[in-house]
Amino acid sequence: MAPPQHVLATRQLPHAAKSHYAEMLSVEDFKAAFRNHPAGVSIITAQGAGGPVGLTASSVISVSVNPPLLVFSLSAHSASAPAIRGAGTVVVHLLGADQIDLAKTFATGGIDRFEDTSTWSRLVTGEPVLPRANAWLRGRIVNEMDAGDSTVVAVHVLQVNIASAAVRDADQAGPLVYHNRSWHSLSADSTVG
Repeated sequence: MAPPQHVLATRQLPHAAKSHYAEMLSVEDFKAAFRNHPAGVSIITAQGAGGPVGLTASSVISVSVNPPLLVFSLSAHSASAPAIRGAGTVVVHLLGADQIDLAKTFATGGIDRFEDTSTWSRLVTGEPVLPRANAWLRGRIVNEMDAGDSTVVAVHVLQVNIASAAVRDADQAGPLVYHNRSWHSLSADSTVG
């Protein structure tokens, strides 16, 4: 069932407003502002025409529960972006700190990210999945919006798999977070309020 179209509507800024914003801020200042804003680490996988593809992302956010929608951005510079955009369906993996090896692998360019067949398998629907992830969400791409040098992708979530409490408790691994160009873990000790 497709989400209502009004949920996925986009609004374009007039060209003059776009160029005015670009003149106000340097790329380095923009990056510096977000460098101190932590983000959860995810891996997005899909079955492309040439085989499985995937990448590490820190741009995944939930935007709606009814219908269940998430969004992420794909850089125009990513070699995996065209295959992910053309796949129709994706699997978004939410990582724990004990999965940093997967995050690093899928963040590295120029390698076969699926070479180690012990780290992934296929869902019955054909998409590559990383079973070690704290959670994964399979969904259908329902909208895309060009945004600067990236594409914002909206996904209607169709299926969710969450690691069992026994697995989570045994590993004691908090979520994997990217902050100030390095990997971090959240724990009960990091709670401030």
